[in-house]
Amino acid sequence: MWLAMASEQTEQQSEQFQRRQQNFFNKGFAAFERGNLDMAVDLLYQCVEMSPGFLRARKFLRAAAIQRYRKRNLSPFSAQLAELAAFPQYLGAMLALKRGQGDKALLACEKLLQRLPLSTRFTCLTAEAAMAAGQIDAALMTLETAVEQMPEDASLLMHLGTAYQRHEDWRKARDTFNALVNLRPHDGVAMKLLKDAEARLSMAGTWDKVGDSEGKEGFRSLIKDQQAAATLDKQAKSVVSSDDAETLIAEQKARIAAEPKNLNYYRALARLYQQQKRHDEAVKTIEAARAINPTDPDLDRALSAAKTLAFDARIEAADAAGDRAAAEAIAAERSQFVFDDLVQRVERYPNDLRLRFELGTQYLQYESYDDAIQQLQLAQRSPKERNEALYALARCFRAKGQRDMAVMQLETALEQLPVMDDLRKQVVYELGELQEEAGNLEKAFAYYREVYGADIAFRDISAKMERMYKLRKS
Repeated sequence: MWLAMASEQTEQQSEQFQRRQQNFFNKGFAAFERGNLDMAVDLLYQCVEMSPGFLRARKFLRAAAIQRYRKRNLSPFSAQLAELAAFPQYLGAMLALKRGQGDKALLACEKLLQRLPLSTRFTCLTAEAAMAAGQIDAALMTLETAVEQMPEDASLLMHLGTAYQRHEDWRKARDTFNALVNLRPHDGVAMKLLKDAEARLSMAGTWDKVGDSEGKEGFRSLIKDQQAAATLDKQAKSVVSSDDAETLIAEQKARIAAEPKNLNYYRALARLYQQQKRHDEAVKTIEAARAINPTDPDLDRALSAAKTLAFDARIEAADAAGDRAAAEAIAAERSQFVFDDLVQRVERYPNDLRLRFELGTQYLQYESYDDAIQQLQLAQRSPKERNEALYALARCFRAKGQRDMAVMQLETALEQLPVMDDLRKQVVYELGELQEEAGNLEKAFAYYREVYGADIAFRDISAKMERMYKLRKS
């Protein structure tokens, strides 16, 4: 009886803990959406402190900290001073890590990244602490986020590639080390890491089949063969002549015949076909690979792209033949395929927020605004897709006549777009049009002027400014 009561009490405490943790996350996420970044960082950190494995909370904590840091707009010198000021805490985290206290070190590092989320030194230490704490996903997320912000930071690329190695994600390790070699072409260590990753990737699972009984010569022979396969894979990424392509295609087919379950050979063969504009053969090759592994999202994406290219080739051929009606019919077929394919892929991978965003923009294109809003509201949870999703949401609400909702989305996006890039221009321009429609000409003029000052050729901004100047004079 006492055991049953104790068990029930433990379950109740666990439920209370989970509710409290979710409550912190919900409030933190709501604060993040409103742009209250200080509160978002505070609440999300408490959530991570309670549950170090809560990766989603950690992702939004990082996104909120980066946005807050961007708003501060520190000079490089000020950032260096801030890093020096935090050095005692950095040493404390390092000491905890050396003592084997990975969880403690990770929490200390999170506090450092709240202050300087784009510090290479703090980021790399955070990743090491996460690894030590058994939080490999947190380590990868931390490094991936930093590399997105600083894609030419060699130290970050080295740490990220090494983390992928430890996670045995050889495809991402190869891509990361390739970026590092492009950045530092004379770095022998980076080149060796790239070759190792290519060899492991090309083996596609055969590495572990090499037993000690085969001896050193057998092992070296396997390495030699697989490095040759990796070389062919690299060659397949470049544009080659027709004669060379036929040779490479034949060799790649031979490799598939010898190792019919090695998906990398199928990918390389499909790329060769696409370079030669043999799109139907590329589609069949990827379909054969999918038959081996039907749950690989990369193959799904490759198949969709290959089929779209096949449609484009048919449209181009119809246009070249002067058959405009056929070209329009194929274009309509292509549009339907893209839509249907996205619907199916979202069903297969419901947590892929990029797919949600793409499907939402498709619904927007077809003026199915409520369906678009549903997908885009999910997509905006991804820090990577958030601003584009907010802009698309604003267009949906505007089309529905809900201008206040449209303005709210755009203003939220604007806070997170410090640089006048194409997306910020679109957001500011849209805000100008909404203010003009509402009769707020001075506000509209201020928005238009910001775009005009950055890019006089953007859409019809010149005509809008001329009209606004005349209206203001009158």
